[in-house]
Amino acid sequence: MYRKTAAWGSAIALSSGLTIAKELSAVTAEDADTAMEEVLVFGSLSNFSALKSDTPIMESARSVSIITQQQILERGALALDDTFTYSAGVTGEAYGFATRGDWVFVRGLEVPQYQDSLQSLFGNYNNTRPHIYTLEQVEILKGPASVLYGQGSPGGMVNVVSKRPQTESAHKVTAEYGSFDHAQVALDSTGAINDQWSYRFVGVYRDSDSQVDEVFYKNTVIAPSVTWSPSTDTDITVLLNYTETESDTAAQFLPVVGTLEPGPNGKYIDHSTYLGDPDFNRYDAETISATLLASHRFNDVWSMEFTSRYTDASADYQQAWPAFIGGDRYIYNSDGSLFEDGTVPRTFYRNDATSEQKAVDVRFRASFNTGSIEHSVLMGGQYQDVTTGDAGYYNYANGYRFIPGDLHPEENTRYWINVFDPVYGSFPDSEFLDSLYAKRPETDVEDIGLYIHDHMTLGNWHLTVGVRRDETENKTGGLVQDDDATSASAGLLYQFDNGLAPYVSWAESFDPVIGDNGAGQPLKPREGEQVEAGMKYQPNDFPALVTLAWFEIEQTNLNDPMDLPGEIQQQAGKATVEGIELEAQALLGDFRVQGAWSKLDTESAEGFNFASVPYDQASAWVTWEPAGDFEGFRAGAGVRYVGKTWDGLDQFETPSYTLGDLMLGYAWENWDLSLNVRNIEDKEYLSTCLARGDCFPGEARTVVGRITYRFE
Repeated sequence: MYRKTAAWGSAIALSSGLTIAKELSAVTAEDADTAMEEVLVFGSLSNFSALKSDTPIMESARSVSIITQQQILERGALALDDTFTYSAGVTGEAYGFATRGDWVFVRGLEVPQYQDSLQSLFGNYNNTRPHIYTLEQVEILKGPASVLYGQGSPGGMVNVVSKRPQTESAHKVTAEYGSFDHAQVALDSTGAINDQWSYRFVGVYRDSDSQVDEVFYKNTVIAPSVTWSPSTDTDITVLLNYTETESDTAAQFLPVVGTLEPGPNGKYIDHSTYLGDPDFNRYDAETISATLLASHRFNDVWSMEFTSRYTDASADYQQAWPAFIGGDRYIYNSDGSLFEDGTVPRTFYRNDATSEQKAVDVRFRASFNTGSIEHSVLMGGQYQDVTTGDAGYYNYANGYRFIPGDLHPEENTRYWINVFDPVYGSFPDSEFLDSLYAKRPETDVEDIGLYIHDHMTLGNWHLTVGVRRDETENKTGGLVQDDDATSASAGLLYQFDNGLAPYVSWAESFDPVIGDNGAGQPLKPREGEQVEAGMKYQPNDFPALVTLAWFEIEQTNLNDPMDLPGEIQQQAGKATVEGIELEAQALLGDFRVQGAWSKLDTESAEGFNFASVPYDQASAWVTWEPAGDFEGFRAGAGVRYVGKTWDGLDQFETPSYTLGDLMLGYAWENWDLSLNVRNIEDKEYLSTCLARGDCFPGEARTVVGRITYRFE
């Protein structure tokens, strides 16, 4: 009974974060207590989650996907990018194999990244990416989230949840080795110090080459944390994190000619080709952060949570890449060939960037009844101050001078590179590049938001309404721009006794746009609005969960594509996304099965398909964990289909691709062995190609073996 119930709970909790009190009614009280304790190990929503609530998703008229630590390990993810590839309506690895950051689109749109319900990424290339070994789970909230978080994307947001101290003693040491000399060692130790204090220490060191020649990746993470629980009503947790990365950049911005289209004499550029320079390129980043999570229950009605973070981060980024010189379909010669059988000019780029964050989110909760209606009220205030700065240069297409009617270089080709046979060691001297170096004014963004939500329950009906007011100030140099916005949301769900739960919801978003309309008036924030309708199904007598959602997003106040140069901007542009998503999972004996499917129909303000967003996606994963004589053994297999994508101007169409993944593992006593293979066929594919003229190769096959020793 214990094993089956625990597995049932894990199957449900993996993507939904549901509690399973209803399902446990069939087991004894003793077994239920044991099983419930086991289930809480798996993915679940908390008051520090993407929804800032522990309301079960079966009672919420919103779409949320959760990727648990177990799923991260089973699917062999090596970076946050990899965790998104089995979720409906989510485009992971959007720009192929990457070392600078994690790129994801949710419902066709770029979304902000949060950690422990506070924003953690501000622009690009000014901090480190989170290491997945430090995470408990990854949450994807789909659709506008401004009513909870203020400024943001109508596509939604990603929230990663940090590992936190546990009172039960648990310690493990893990070592990995795999493709491209991937080597990693990690320690995760947690337990109680005394009746009131508990701790956790997570440390990781990784040293790896990559699928791109000359590109390496070194990563060091130190993440201690401590929790003080002076009573059953109070918890205070401090999370510290130091992350340092020393690397090169995997994205080589390979030209369309030679990747998506054949180059001279039908040649194609090898996906491992490195077109920078090992003595010039670098991407080194460092982040230090301190996060405070606190909660206190005053009585049976009132409680509160407090979240705050200070982050100081920087990145030193230099790279040379092939320059994209415009022309007919972004080729170099009129006959479609590259210069001199593949020799192209390069751009030399440097960016020294910093970011500093101070953020606080205070939330009060009240649980009470008015007659037969149960209320769960959330009211809070959020303050965030983020300062970003950068300095550097952008030496575009060094040595190339465009002459009308002549697409050939005129002079100074010594820094050019042959994309089919690159030779390194030639780049402009530091005296010349330093003369281009410039420091840009810092940008400081302050945001204050006040919000209130009420989740009301009347029998099987669940109604959620919320509203938030934000005031945002952007300062750049001597320029100041103030914006304010009111965001709202509403959702209605009905739970039938047979496990069906149809729902409808509506939500808004806003995102400030810096600048003026040409007449001295500040540009209005971009606004988003989503209507969603769907069905959730969790049978009473079978461990399964199915969610189906249809949605339509409209984003307004975009640039008007009909504006002429010099005209006053009307911000009349509008973009739309319409889609349908299906996610399902079930426990079938010793098998855990999960599937996802989605279709997206996008249209930009200019009337084109969104760049890099596939029209359709599908995935499936099966894990087998047999009982009896084979207990301890596990095997898993998955398949991912990503449909064709466009370049943003509907000129280039990147073909669809299908990939397979595999997992084998065996656990006995204190030991655990596993082997993961991603892209098992080592298929070469392009994640996307952009209208500006470059393409991004996808991830090559990776084989990684892992050994873990657990002790108490």
